[in-house]
Amino acid sequence: MTAHRPGRRLGDWLELVRGPAVLTVLGDTVAGAAAAGRPLRGRRSALPLASAALYGAGMALNDWADRTADAEERPERPVPSGRIAPWAALTAAAALGGAGLALAAYAGGRDALTVAAALAGAIGAYDTVLKPTRAAPLGMAVCRGLDVLLGAGAGRAASARTPALALAVHTFGVTAQSRGEVRGGRRSDAGTALAATAVATALTCLGPTPSRRHRTGAVVCAAVYAGATGAAQLTAATARDAGAGLLAPDAVRAATVAGIQGMAPLQAGLAARSGRLAEAALVLSALPLIRRLSSERSPT
Repeated sequence: MTAHRPGRRLGDWLELVRGPAVLTVLGDTVAGAAAAGRPLRGRRSALPLASAALYGAGMALNDWADRTADAEERPERPVPSGRIAPWAALTAAAALGGAGLALAAYAGGRDALTVAAALAGAIGAYDTVLKPTRAAPLGMAVCRGLDVLLGAGAGRAASARTPALALAVHTFGVTAQSRGEVRGGRRSDAGTALAATAVATALTCLGPTPSRRHRTGAVVCAAVYAGATGAAQLTAATARDAGAGLLAPDAVRAATVAGIQGMAPLQAGLAARSGRLAEAALVLSALPLIRRLSSERSPT
């Protein structure tokens, strides 16, 4: 039998960059572009790929930075398990980050590169400095908001503030709750996640829309988002771990996964709100695939 070499299997790399979760960032730039009135056509259609590359870079950097803690808390991950060497994870982070910046420059010139560079900086700060601190949810929220603004570009960032805020608020709640995935969650974090879902839903449904059908599309997508995400968060908020007095880790982890998957219908609702029903339908159509892949490989 041939010995398995670290980093040899494609599945190991997909696990490192959270393959299923990568699909959930593609709609960020769609929502931002829709709000800014700048459809993703021609070269600009590469912006979702830039977003995905930067996300993958962040996940690889995350696992490199967390390698010591993961050896105790999540030894099954690619780096602590020895399937991918730490230096290889760091190299992948650098390569994907460079690819993301290059794709942003190609797709939107300096206008997009400015936002992409800010996003790359925010990702690095989160992974290496902010993650163990109380500022972690805010740091991750900033990253997601900037990812939405990447679709709009620096010159039209203000026009995409609503979708950027909605996804940032959602991300804040998911990140706050995710801190209980290993040892158990706190009720206050579960409450934060539920409140964030309510705010993101309201931001998607309220405000001006081009027509009634666009309003309907936004509300339908928001209902899909709030129903699935909120239900899992509510379950976690009531799932007490009798031994530790905290919320059950398994329920918290399930709520985190639901929050990650919920990005797609939220992005779709925001695109519909901005008058882009076709793009909204395309983003929403990815949800079954995201769920199926998440059942095969954890997105967290």
